[in-house]
Amino acid sequence: MKNIEEQLKLAKEASNQLRIVDTKKKNNFLNKLSDLLMENKQEILQENKKDLDLNEGLTKAMKKRLTLTEDSIKGMVDGVREIVDLDDPIGVIEEKWSRPNGMEVAKMRVPIGVIVFVYESRPNVIVDATGLCIKSGNVLIARGGKEAIYSNTVLLKFINQALEEAGLPVGSVQQLEDRSYEALAEVVKQDKYVDLVVPRGREKLINTIKDNARVPVIAHERGLCHMYIDSEADKAMAIKLVLNAKTSNPSTCNTIEKVLIHKDIADEILPDLILKLIEAGVEIRGDEKVCSLSDSCKLALEEDWDEEYLDMIVAIKIVDSFENSIKHIEEHSSGLTDSIITENKEKADKFLQAVNSAVVLVNASNRLVDGGVFGLGAELGISTSSIHMRGPMGIKDLTVTKYIVLGDGQIRE
Repeated sequence: MKNIEEQLKLAKEASNQLRIVDTKKKNNFLNKLSDLLMENKQEILQENKKDLDLNEGLTKAMKKRLTLTEDSIKGMVDGVREIVDLDDPIGVIEEKWSRPNGMEVAKMRVPIGVIVFVYESRPNVIVDATGLCIKSGNVLIARGGKEAIYSNTVLLKFINQALEEAGLPVGSVQQLEDRSYEALAEVVKQDKYVDLVVPRGREKLINTIKDNARVPVIAHERGLCHMYIDSEADKAMAIKLVLNAKTSNPSTCNTIEKVLIHKDIADEILPDLILKLIEAGVEIRGDEKVCSLSDSCKLALEEDWDEEYLDMIVAIKIVDSFENSIKHIEEHSSGLTDSIITENKEKADKFLQAVNSAVVLVNASNRLVDGGVFGLGAELGISTSSIHMRGPMGIKDLTVTKYIVLGDGQIRE
């Protein structure tokens, strides 16, 4: 087993080489990786089964996140192939201007460098992260959850094979070999080698990294997402969107956990909405008005408004006004994605401006918040940090700009 310093030195060396690798060579790696994943899907599924057998006590939502299938492997492969088709951002000139002395100043896109990516459960994300990092010239050090150790290891095996066959630097993609929390806390302090840390997962994990990091951290925190049904909402649309945003995959961070309904439309929409949710197998926790409409609803406790269920559970609250819906979201949202259903453009525009989340939607399901759906090819995650890298992080978000100056002998007078 390599120690932390050995892995980080290897990563830094790889970064210095990878930043100047041409697009053709990077795409060759991606094509080789997609082929290897398809050719070896049975081995991948066998290793994934080991993880599932060792973690029988997981919640239903966590088990769903951990499980790989032939379809999900095909999804990984399709995602890698989509990255091949993306424009390479490295070397792109974003802006260029001339100065009175004749020199030209420009901003060029370059890789960030060495990225430490911390995640839990979903083994497929190591493939997404690898594709995005290599295409954008970055080195990846991944630290997945212990519950997916066999799955992550077999995927890394084929990633390394593709790197070798494509002639890319050893160490371009690594899995942190020391799996202790102490090791992770130490890695995020190594600003000599590490350029960025991207954690996604439990609040406790992310806070531990924030508390210890000496390098920039872009947090991808929990998804406590809201959907507000305005007094001027289309009833059929609202019911359809709530059902999709809650039930299509309740284990994801872009699933809604809370529904807010304006009091002027509550009597019209709630009976049918409650019936549809119950038919879909959703447990409803509501305020007193909501519970008065159905014996199947449970009275929500105060802590329900701050809980991320990641399960077939939703909390519903009736609000007195549009302004109160925004106030509730400000107090309880995790800042990942919140939405409004309304036919009133003025309210929609105000909601878009007032709600300070990474992604805000009008008349659309929160479940659409995804790098692939947005046309980014894939995503490293959904950043909730209030910096320029916010929302689904695609390939361009894994680059920064540097100034370049073109002169012909100019000096500072």
